[in-house]
Amino acid sequence: MAENQKLISKKKPTFPISKLLAAFLKKHNRSTKISILYDDLLRFQGAISVFDKNDVDTLWVRTYYSELERQEIDLSLKKIYTLLHSDGNKKTIPYLNIDAIDFCTFGNSKPFRIKVRNILNDNFTYFYVKQADASRIYGLELEHILSPYTMNYLVFKDTLIEEHISGIPGDDFIENILPNCTKPQKAQIAKEFVKFKERCLIRLLGDMRSYNYVVTPIHDFDQIIYKIRAIDFDQQSFEGNLKVYNLQFMKENFNMMQMVSKKLENSSVNQYKIEERSYIAKRMISSPDRIQHIIRCMKQDTISFPKHVERLKQDLIDYVGDVEFKKCQNMGEILETILIFVKRNYLDISSK
Repeated sequence: MAENQKLISKKKPTFPISKLLAAFLKKHNRSTKISILYDDLLRFQGAISVFDKNDVDTLWVRTYYSELERQEIDLSLKKIYTLLHSDGNKKTIPYLNIDAIDFCTFGNSKPFRIKVRNILNDNFTYFYVKQADASRIYGLELEHILSPYTMNYLVFKDTLIEEHISGIPGDDFIENILPNCTKPQKAQIAKEFVKFKERCLIRLLGDMRSYNYVVTPIHDFDQIIYKIRAIDFDQQSFEGNLKVYNLQFMKENFNMMQMVSKKLENSSVNQYKIEERSYIAKRMISSPDRIQHIIRCMKQDTISFPKHVERLKQDLIDYVGDVEFKKCQNMGEILETILIFVKRNYLDISSK
């Protein structure tokens, strides 16, 4: 853990939403109006620790409020659920129940996790209420545009609402499931990890320690394949050390990297990296207005410190060999330079 703490800043500040970013969110239907804010949920009267099935402290606490406040809070959270998952139709509200409001004491975002149950069939799901942070919103939007996965989130003032991302937490998967996977499954997971690692590096999503991503098993004919996706976007384009964006330097990912080295030849690793870069380039080409708009917002925003920008510029020059990074003045310009580099290489190769 000490090694990771040297890589990652002890405390990342919360960056406000700029007028340009607010306009982007409104244009792309990410902004909404809700009757309860993140700060309102902080007024809980008490809490008890939440333990998992093995009696291990999850670092979440279950909150409780006064009876009068809880009724009002529950109704507001049900309305948020209908906005996030539907069209805000209030007809479904009588069939919803807020089973739990949990608060996480670990990490920068300190989110609330809301458990919503349909009383007709007992199906349940979660969503999260967090402080709206500009870098986190950029992370969510870049994931939506550049990854294979869509992101469902809403913003109102200083409150961010995020849909729950289903999957097995990476640390749990590595410890309890990976050792029992078959050889073909391990080779497939190694491939997926290489592509995930490349995707995070290219779009500058940092701190992908094993508990910040999930592994999702998918049944495909007569086999199970595994997909990996990020669940924490707090460290989007903030740190100056390039290693923070490279999963192989996180000690929690050691077993994954060891499996990659055992299961994949260097030629295969390079092939999967090229495949992922090509996919990102295709996504940019298919959604040019949206990616240009979000990058334009980033270029005129402050989501890091000047010393981090200067450090990352130099690290990227050493890593890629492209002196264009010298011209960059902020994290938005650095990310734009990376994406231009990836897109240019794709177009050069595909035109041959």
